[in-house]
Amino acid sequence: MRHLIEGKPALIVIDILAADFMDDYSGIPAMPGYRERVTKATVAIDAAHANNIPVVFIQEVHRPDHVDFGRELDGVEEVHCIETDPKAQIAKAELGFREGDYIVRKRRYSAFFGTDFEILMKGLKANTLLLCGGLTDVCVHYTFVDAHQSDYFCRVIEDCVAGSGQEAHDASLKAMEYLQTGALRSLDEVVAAMNEYSPLV
Repeated sequence: MRHLIEGKPALIVIDILAADFMDDYSGIPAMPGYRERVTKATVAIDAAHANNIPVVFIQEVHRPDHVDFGRELDGVEEVHCIETDPKAQIAKAELGFREGDYIVRKRRYSAFFGTDFEILMKGLKANTLLLCGGLTDVCVHYTFVDAHQSDYFCRVIEDCVAGSGQEAHDASLKAMEYLQTGALRSLDEVVAAMNEYSPLV
């Protein structure tokens, strides 16, 4: 069994936006308890900051003329995450964003697709990606798969991810665990591993 943290870790906070803390926002379906689950990510973020573990915020954004949505609106999702919309901004105040944290903006589901995310991971010499945020069955899952195929160790903080629906959420967690045994970890486990982590020289 692998260690929870292999080599150097980075905490990847996927698409936790201002809209997630508002009651009047729609466009993407969400499972019951979505807000409560992603809000728990603040515990992981605080632990990462306390232990000098890089925190990378991923933000899905689209241009106002919708030119970069591609096939994304062919499914259930409506227009969402328009870059000029304040609701589409990273929830910096709510999440405890700090100077020195990183932001990677994406136009598709995976943090790897068409971004500088992998360049950043290589620069940080990250080996283990600790994933939280949403949607479990879309952006978290797609990022996990690309990370897995790029030979990163992937850990999903199970308490801190939420999907479009309970069934889809559960199925994606099962699929990710299938790819990497031990990928699903509790928030308590991850925080404990962060607190035990000694940065490598």
